[in-house]
Amino acid sequence: MKRALLLILIFMPAFLFCQEIELRSGMKISRSAKLKQGLYLLDALKDTSAAVVLIEGNNIVIDFNNAELKGSNDVKDPDQFYGIAIYIRNSNKVTIKNLKARGYKIALLARNVDELVLDNCDLSYNYRQHLNSTQEKEDISDWMSYHHNEKDEWMRYGAAFYLRGCNRATIKNCKVTGGQNALMMMQCNDAKIYNNDFSFNSGIGLGMYRCNRNQVSFNRINFNVRGHSEGIYNRGQDSAGILVYEQSSDNIFYKNSVTHSGDGFFLWAGQTTMDTGKGGCNDNLLWGNDFSFAPTNGVEVTFSRNYIIDNRIFGCDHGIWGGYSYESRIENNKFGNNRIAIAIEHGQHNLVADNIFTNDKLGIKLWSNPSQPADWGYAKYHDTRSAGYIIARNSFNSDGSSFDIKGTDSVSQFDNTFKNRHALIDSIRVPVKERKWKAPVVHHPIDPFKGNGKRKGRENIRMLEWGPYDYRSPIIWNTSPADSAGWMRFDLLGPKGHWKIIQAKGVEQFSAMKGEFPSHLLAKRMKAERTDIQIDLEFVGDTVVSPMGEIVLSGKVYPFHFSKFFQPMNWQVEFYELDTLRHNPITNETLFANGQAPTPFKRDTVNKLDYAWWGGIKAGGKQYPGFITVAHARADFEPGEYEISLTWDDAARLDIDGKTVINEWMPSKYDFDESPNRKIRVKLGGEHQFRLEHVELGGFATISLKIIKLRI
Repeated sequence: MKRALLLILIFMPAFLFCQEIELRSGMKISRSAKLKQGLYLLDALKDTSAAVVLIEGNNIVIDFNNAELKGSNDVKDPDQFYGIAIYIRNSNKVTIKNLKARGYKIALLARNVDELVLDNCDLSYNYRQHLNSTQEKEDISDWMSYHHNEKDEWMRYGAAFYLRGCNRATIKNCKVTGGQNALMMMQCNDAKIYNNDFSFNSGIGLGMYRCNRNQVSFNRINFNVRGHSEGIYNRGQDSAGILVYEQSSDNIFYKNSVTHSGDGFFLWAGQTTMDTGKGGCNDNLLWGNDFSFAPTNGVEVTFSRNYIIDNRIFGCDHGIWGGYSYESRIENNKFGNNRIAIAIEHGQHNLVADNIFTNDKLGIKLWSNPSQPADWGYAKYHDTRSAGYIIARNSFNSDGSSFDIKGTDSVSQFDNTFKNRHALIDSIRVPVKERKWKAPVVHHPIDPFKGNGKRKGRENIRMLEWGPYDYRSPIIWNTSPADSAGWMRFDLLGPKGHWKIIQAKGVEQFSAMKGEFPSHLLAKRMKAERTDIQIDLEFVGDTVVSPMGEIVLSGKVYPFHFSKFFQPMNWQVEFYELDTLRHNPITNETLFANGQAPTPFKRDTVNKLDYAWWGGIKAGGKQYPGFITVAHARADFEPGEYEISLTWDDAARLDIDGKTVINEWMPSKYDFDESPNRKIRVKLGGEHQFRLEHVELGGFATISLKIIKLRI
């Protein structure tokens, strides 16, 4: 008996003998430890030069014991969160488990840590950008760009987990919701990522950059999305469930649920390939996943060779977008209700076999353009024809078209069936090489698809100001945002319980004043020059988790509301030609040479400023790639506090009553391929005069100004 006890004591993990320790800011942990439970309000440094807790050591296990770190306690909004909670560096065999952290720009950062284990960590409700798009209109500033990360550019968007140079990691049983990016990986190889839930975030569920041979299986990665308003616009804005960029190869994605995301799976070969024509994100295996209900592409794979096998892809704009894919295999997938199931431009020697297409508007589209962009290195060094396809043994079951093939050579089609009618198109038989895939081994895998049937369809993507609606709090949702007259229609959604209207402004004649969830509501819009609608409601019912992660227990009152504001303004807009060789308004103090405005090449009268141009403005038979915009307006405002939101590209400044309130006249301040946004708060009342000046130097251009009356 004593011998057995001695053996148990010898082989028990060392950390079990450790006394529980309390967290404190600035502490360093270099040996196994168990943390004392509790809520730790620990702000990090705003410049990210140091974390709240530094971990460095080998062969250590740190059990956070469900202790919760909460940062950024001096701010309210998630786009103001700052700092790093946990930083692990230059270590081997470190295990972090049972950690909770919220309110940080990056919750857990790891650099150069081999065999890192992250187990049962909940890093929800960290940094995320405020979204400027509305139900009615997309705002270009919400677009993200992940094309470069050599200098950790991805960190500007924040992350729950950010790993760089961490090989053979294991990430399991972790959760991230209510953030922007969940798990972001840079130069990480041979990891195992399974049984995690990275859902309802506004950017990326899982991102890889220069990552190879990783196994991603049995994860829920749903509703990682932005830039979507069902029936009005579906843009995605480069959000994705899974993002794979820049020379990331030989990864396996097996039996993951990746639905309702901007792109389900978004793969791009990378700038190296675009410049040289070499490399790519090659030989990745997408096997047995569900990539349905993406506003844009269920799967996007470009400039690379990959294998898309036995996946479910329903209800997307494109099921698969495979531009410039080569030697790829698309086999045994189920497509349904997509606008285009498979779209490939300039692809070579791809196999499309044994797939089932049901009620897609178009089954397969293949095409090429007559020329390639002159600045693409890829086209100089790589074959860009559309040629060499095998399309075999597929079943097409819809009233739409099966094929749209243009500018494509050498397509072998055989043994396909069309709406249950066998059709032999070509008599040539091309042998199809069989390939056996080896599935990742996961003990006790979760079922990532359980419950997916409850929210089928893109209409279940409802974007709120901080991200996708997660169905854990009550909302009143306008189902007719583009209808400006008559009755407004609403859905009331959320946990089980009761709702009632407390007060309202700008609407009348409700179809009901109270009810149960789910429910529908009609309200008659009052006729007025400006739109100023406010409906305040209360909910009592099951436990609520707010969009900020706050828990309201069952039976407690939870207030929620709907608001809509639009102040029409009579904008007089003039557009002028830009010639920076004669006069550059960016480097000079004056907008025009000698302070004299020339004759504008175009004039507009609009009730709001909301422009976007690709390649400049065409007017009078001439194209103006660079131009100057000057806009004036007067408007009468009800007294109150207002938020002014300005999106621009390349330079803009705004005056109110002769005073400059926004001055963004230095394009060089913004290094990334994004259109910036700036918000200010002002007090307005009575008549005010607005003047906006804007300069576009060439390329994409936008100017968008929104004014919102704030709730006090």
